[in-house]
Amino acid sequence: MRLQRHGSKKRPFYFIVVADARAPRDGKFISKIGTYNPLTVPATIQLDRQRALDWLQKGAQPTDTVRRLLSFKGVLYLKHLLRGVQLGLFDDVTAMQKFETWHKEHEVQVKKRQEEHRKSRFAGRRPQAPFRRTERKPEGDAGAEA
Repeated sequence: MRLQRHGSKKRPFYFIVVADARAPRDGKFISKIGTYNPLTVPATIQLDRQRALDWLQKGAQPTDTVRRLLSFKGVLYLKHLLRGVQLGLFDDVTAMQKFETWHKEHEVQVKKRQEEHRKSRFAGRRPQAPFRRTERKPEGDAGAEA
C-alpha cells in the first residue's frame, strides 16, 4: 500500500493504492482504495476503510506515510480490535462499540482543529472599510461643455 502522486508541479494530490512492490511509484497498481490531499488544513483523506482493512488482513505492507494515514482514519485500530476478537478477548459487538467511541472523539478533535485554523486564518486580517460607490459623470456631458 502506497501513495501514487498526481496533480501538477508544487500542487500534490495522491491516490492511496495497493501495488506490487516491484511496480514504479506512479505505475501499475492492483486497487485504488482512497485519496489524500495534503494541501488542505487539515489534510483531506478519503479512504474505503473496509477495502483497506481487507488488504491489511491479506498481508499488504503500507509505507510509513500510508501507515500514518490509516492510523489517522482508524483502520489500524480496527485491525487491532478485530485481532482481539479472533483471540477471544472480547466479542465483535464490544469491538465495534470501542471503535465507534474512538471515531466520535476523533471527529470532534478534527472539527476543533478545523475551527482553530479557520479562526487563526481570519484573525490576522483587519476589517475592511465599507465600500462606497462614487458618482461618475457621464462622459458625453464633459465633451459638450468644451
